[in-house]
Amino acid sequence: MRVNRRGVAMLATLVSVLACAPADEPPPATHPASASAGAGEPGPASAGAGEPGIGDPDFPEDGNGGYDVSHYDLAIDYSPTTKRLDGVTTVKATATHDLSSFNLDLTGLNVRTITVDDAQATFGRKGSELTVRPAEPIGKNDRFTATITYSGVPKPAKDSANLGTYGFIPTSDGAFVASEPNGSKTWFPNNDHPADKATFDFTVTVPAGVTALANGEQIGQPTTAGGKTTFRWRERHPMASYLATATMGKFELRQGSTSAGIPNLAATDPKFKGSLDSLYTTSAEVTDYWSTVFGPYPFSSTGGVVDDYSAGYALENQTKPLYGGFHPDEAIIAHELAHQWFGNSLTISRWKDLWLNEGFATYAEWLWSEHKGKKSAEALFNENHRRSADDAIWKYPPGRARPGDLFNQSVYTRGGMTLHALRKSIGDATFFTLLKAWTAEHRYGYVTTEGFVALAERLSGKDLGPLFDAWLFQPRRPA
Repeated sequence: MRVNRRGVAMLATLVSVLACAPADEPPPATHPASASAGAGEPGPASAGAGEPGIGDPDFPEDGNGGYDVSHYDLAIDYSPTTKRLDGVTTVKATATHDLSSFNLDLTGLNVRTITVDDAQATFGRKGSELTVRPAEPIGKNDRFTATITYSGVPKPAKDSANLGTYGFIPTSDGAFVASEPNGSKTWFPNNDHPADKATFDFTVTVPAGVTALANGEQIGQPTTAGGKTTFRWRERHPMASYLATATMGKFELRQGSTSAGIPNLAATDPKFKGSLDSLYTTSAEVTDYWSTVFGPYPFSSTGGVVDDYSAGYALENQTKPLYGGFHPDEAIIAHELAHQWFGNSLTISRWKDLWLNEGFATYAEWLWSEHKGKKSAEALFNENHRRSADDAIWKYPPGRARPGDLFNQSVYTRGGMTLHALRKSIGDATFFTLLKAWTAEHRYGYVTTEGFVALAERLSGKDLGPLFDAWLFQPRRPA
């Protein structure tokens, strides 16, 4: 994500392996909270209640415990005129302990019916918690399918510290859908935390003439009947809920492939038609180049979407970064596509480690500048290090992102500086080997700061504790 702090032009500083398509069947992602989930409160047949949070102490109500989602099947019918959404979400999951009930995250919207394994379930609502009580208890390790039918007018989420409005945001011709950090619950019931990734199918019905763009690749051709068009998309690689999108509107499209053969789709609102070719060509060039720096591209398509909604930020929606109401330059495209590795394929299991997403994507901007013969990463590092010792960036240690100020500039810029300090300490050869090893060892999985430090020490043979402590955890400017 890139957050607008000083206008679009100044969006916040918020190994030669060619790009190739991943294996046909990527390994499933098992969320890391499963092993530590508690038994919950006792219920019928000795089953317990699923936890109302996934176990992230900074976001205690986000996500849910007691189960691990493997797949979401979303079917939504949306009218831009009335702003009404009619949805059916099917959740396929495995219980991590005996369950008499389990929770899903959903804000607003009216739930009509819920079935679990085709049997009618009862349910209750409290805030964003939707508690589902199946007709029969679910045993530990049992697979189950929950189908939720719902409708209403989605209400986007608000963040006063950094983002403003996010989630499902109605626009005049459709919707701008950017859900980081916890806005997916504004448009479909889910386990709304990055620690439970799943694959996705999308069936999106909109008025004829409107285009619906979701993650992954389009399945077949759109079908039109009764004045409505239905689009089908599939993301077969594990994905965090905040990266799911179903952005809708009037779009100009350009489709093809990168030089390395990765399918590439660029889409722009007609107001930003002048960006279509540059978005397409730059996304292709960046995707292929990052594949030589970070390792093989982890997904089956790339590209980007520019919508006519002044969000003030861009978001790295998996396979389709979304740019909110501006012409994206090369640096921003480089940032969002770097996230396809750092954040999307490698996903944080706790929000406190957000620098592993944003620091890496920010440093990728510096690497892109270096690659294009502009300012070197060293020059950009030095520019930032010359900031006054009492600059706010030094008072916020980025290794521990704060729940009320997640997208602080320090998480981005000082996070990126951490990587350059590491590069200078261990040398280019080891540093770039480290990046590829990091993305390879955790492909489609979950990562922590401790894990990155351990790998850096193993590959370099150095004690890097003092370096990471100074850059990530101390509230002062490192020497």
